Amino acid sequence: MADLDDIRDGDNFGLNTPADTDSFYLKGINSTDWGIKNRMSRIFNRKSGRTVMLAFDHGFLMGPTSGLERIDLSIAPLAEHADCLMGTRGMIRSCIPADNTKPVCLRTDTGTTILTEMNHNVLLDEAEAISMNASAMAAMIAVGDAATEASTIANISRLVDIGNKYSIPVMGVTAVGKDMARDARYFSLASRVCAENGASIVKTYYTEGFENVVACTPVPVVIAGGKKLPELEALELAYNAIQCGAAGVDMGRNVFQSAAPLAMIKAVAGVVHDGLKPAEALDLFETIKNGNGCS
Repeated sequence: MADLDDIRDGDNFGLNTPADTDSFYLKGINSTDWGIKNRMSRIFNRKSGRTVMLAFDHGFLMGPTSGLERIDLSIAPLAEHADCLMGTRGMIRSCIPADNTKPVCLRTDTGTTILTEMNHNVLLDEAEAISMNASAMAAMIAVGDAATEASTIANISRLVDIGNKYSIPVMGVTAVGKDMARDARYFSLASRVCAENGASIVKTYYTEGFENVVACTPVPVVIAGGKKLPELEALELAYNAIQCGAAGVDMGRNVFQSAAPLAMIKAVAGVVHDGLKPAEALDLFETIKNGNGCS
């Protein structure tokens, strides 16, 4: 029982300081609960409002693709330089040290591989995200794929229900349907479908007119890196997306398949967080690659 002999009346009520009612620093998140905001603040840098996510979930579709043969050797050393790690439960558990303090965006759907018709995905049990202390859960939607559009949208909707129950934000990942063009009209549709179903983050592809994709999506949008590009082109991709309002990148192959992955993730971070232009970021890349920058 508390000691009742020394109860002091409060006298510091801050009467001249109004309560802080400012909106949360990420768009579309202000009306979510404390837990989702807290997890989003782990993923997105408070100062820049952006994130550099490192994606290495490719293996559940592609197997040991180049750069992901040994995730313990290729990805684990890069973890401290990313804002968030995006991977599958198996690779995170087996290859990422448990003392990792970077937030995890857990790939929470799984399904068919490149050897068959893709996008026939199912959701993992929600206990996986909770037991792995995930800061976000990711699942794909295949808008425009007649065979899987309905089931993948049902997956994202169900995942948002789970996320709202446990205060874990969901990232909707837009796949490209076989009959859909890679243009702003398609990506606006797919991104908006993710947001309409309650996703707190949308991952999609950069295209001409990307500012419209960002504008019509009321939550943070991050871009996929896509296939491996020359370093300057990848940095231009990131820069152009940021200029159009993207809240960051979720890059994989353009980092881990680079000739100098550590230099590349630092150069990407320079674009995303520090406002470096592509040529400046490439100079940073070359400096670190050649051993003249900090490790």
